Amino acid sequence: MVRGRVTTELTPAQRIAWLRLLRTDNVGPVTFRQLLNRFGSAEAAIAALPTLSGKSSRTLSVISQSQAEDEMAGLSRYGARLVAQGESDYPPHLLHIAASPPLLTMAGGDRVDWLRTVGVVGARNASSAGVKMTRLLAEELGALGYTVVSGLARGIDAAAHRASLNTGTVAVLAGGFDRIYPDENIPLAHDILDNGGTLLTEMPLGWEPRARDFPRRNRLVSGLSLGIVVVEAAKRSGSLITARLALEQNRDVFAVPGSPLDPRAEGGNALIQQGARLITSARDIVEVLGSADPARSALFDPEWLPDGEFGADEAMPAESDRERLLAALSTTPIEVDELVAQTGIAPAAMQILLLELDLGGRVEWSSGQLVALRFS
Repeated sequence: MVRGRVTTELTPAQRIAWLRLLRTDNVGPVTFRQLLNRFGSAEAAIAALPTLSGKSSRTLSVISQSQAEDEMAGLSRYGARLVAQGESDYPPHLLHIAASPPLLTMAGGDRVDWLRTVGVVGARNASSAGVKMTRLLAEELGALGYTVVSGLARGIDAAAHRASLNTGTVAVLAGGFDRIYPDENIPLAHDILDNGGTLLTEMPLGWEPRARDFPRRNRLVSGLSLGIVVVEAAKRSGSLITARLALEQNRDVFAVPGSPLDPRAEGGNALIQQGARLITSARDIVEVLGSADPARSALFDPEWLPDGEFGADEAMPAESDRERLLAALSTTPIEVDELVAQTGIAPAAMQILLLELDLGGRVEWSSGQLVALRFS
């Protein structure tokens, strides 16, 4: 728990309802937040889903109460728990990224400082020099009081976790809690928990990670961290995706320089050319992060929580509003405020229409702020 932070703990019934709503087809973090703002609770949002999705040909599938209870019981058998956005155990830095997960599956955490966090990422086929540099950085970061965050991948990720076992490390999973990838790092995952570190994922129990789930994981690695360190990375790699996401989330990006003759150094060297901070030791990182105010994420802003901004008796949008909105939308992302200005549709009606289209699979959100028609 972060001192001075405003938190709201869910009741068991609310936690089940949040889980059911989040596991509903087409309900991602952005739509979840909109539904809670519109209806005031997950229970009310679930009850309203048939009406909202009635204008699309897609039938939404909401998991049953017993299915949600089974998932929670399964997590408990693994020693994991569901933590909701706004609760005291929710990592504070994640509150400040777009489309932050409403629910996280977490385990462990006795030796984790959520305010002083550094992400360390890099190549899966890391060189011996890259692994050694990662070990030195992670050990020194831990000695200086920082928690190391990474993605439990082969190579640099695994080296970062191993070097910070005794000082605190967080492993973000791309799949469900019971689907750790790669298999060879399952023992490492157990070591992380045994030493007071944390395993964390937003995916359901039983979820097998797919290619598209790894960038989604990477946004959490960067979102959990004050800054991201890239040790080795090819020109087109997941590590560079993490660096880009970190920049979008207003995080610091650091890179270890490498030989121009090594393809594994191309990505890191390119980051330095583009303005990333060149580092050769953990102290280079701490000098930058130490000047930041650790309390910047300590106070929880409850703006996103259900605030009743749309009354239950709010008039539903007219069909002409729906036609105007569809005519204004394209596959190019646009801000909602701009849509309101262009169409003249009232903000409350606009939110309802976008919810209907989102639940029907017609639109998609970019960075949690921009909306566009989904490619067919």
